[in-house]
Amino acid sequence: MSPSAHPVVHGRAEEAAAPPAAPVPSGPAVRRRRKRHKDNRAAYAFLSPWFLGIFGFVLIPMGYSLYLSLTKFDLLSSPQWIGFENYLAMWHDEKFLHSVKVTLTYVVFSVPLKLAAALLVAAALHRGLRALGFYRSVFYLPSLLGASVAVSVMWRQIFSQQGLLNQVLSLFGVRGADWIGDPRFALWTLVLLSGWQFGTPMLIFLAGLKQIPKELYEAAELDGAGRFRMFFRITMPMLSPVIFFNLVLETINAFQTFTPAYVVSGGLGGPIDSTMLYTLYLYRKGFSSLQMGYASAMAWVLFVVIGLFTALYFASSRRWVTYAD
Repeated sequence: MSPSAHPVVHGRAEEAAAPPAAPVPSGPAVRRRRKRHKDNRAAYAFLSPWFLGIFGFVLIPMGYSLYLSLTKFDLLSSPQWIGFENYLAMWHDEKFLHSVKVTLTYVVFSVPLKLAAALLVAAALHRGLRALGFYRSVFYLPSLLGASVAVSVMWRQIFSQQGLLNQVLSLFGVRGADWIGDPRFALWTLVLLSGWQFGTPMLIFLAGLKQIPKELYEAAELDGAGRFRMFFRITMPMLSPVIFFNLVLETINAFQTFTPAYVVSGGLGGPIDSTMLYTLYLYRKGFSSLQMGYASAMAWVLFVVIGLFTALYFASSRRWVTYAD
């Protein structure tokens, strides 16, 4: 064989040893895959505003707040890293401990009062009334206004020493107290305001009552059960998931109450810190005393406490919440 033939032989050998080229994907499976990717891109495009909101207004601010809670920051100079000193300082802050006590008292009394009022009104409306839509709107109106400044100002006018309540009591020869200026009564006016705004849980209870089968009441009535017994043996167990939902929701809202305490007390939490709710003290630390690092630490403590209460509710729900299945 001549030397000139070697390249041809080697080229043929390399071609024989090379693996076969992979087939170009085609067919219905490829088209479905491309269509799925196209649909995913469209979904991500529609979800992009939500992603921007959750990262830009929730997760990133939360992360920065956590960083500030470990610093000394007065809004005027750069944050100075101090570790866990803000958290340790809380245990020696008497006003902080007092605000915790006031807030727990507010939560323990306002949440059951609001849920009880909501359930009683919902049960009354469920029995059937003329102009039911009008009554629902009237009872829901205070909750629709929410914890607005206008409602809080109105509440302050009603319970002041020269307010509407004392004017009504004076017609019967009763001298009313200074409900807002007396530390014995100031916090209870806020509890009463919270109980008055029962419209939202009332509508949820009303929707839950309509889901209870009427056959259960008819069978209980044939067995001779009275309304009182049917309420506790049928209505309450069947409504327990709704009660649980309202309990969790209203507890979280109660811990975050700020506007009524700020307006009624003039932003000071008085008299004698009797209305110094946790959120009001947090605000004063952050924006009055310019201790933003300390206020951020308080915010994270509140976040953990609300999470613990929620976890406790879920753990206890296994014993008293009854589901239809």
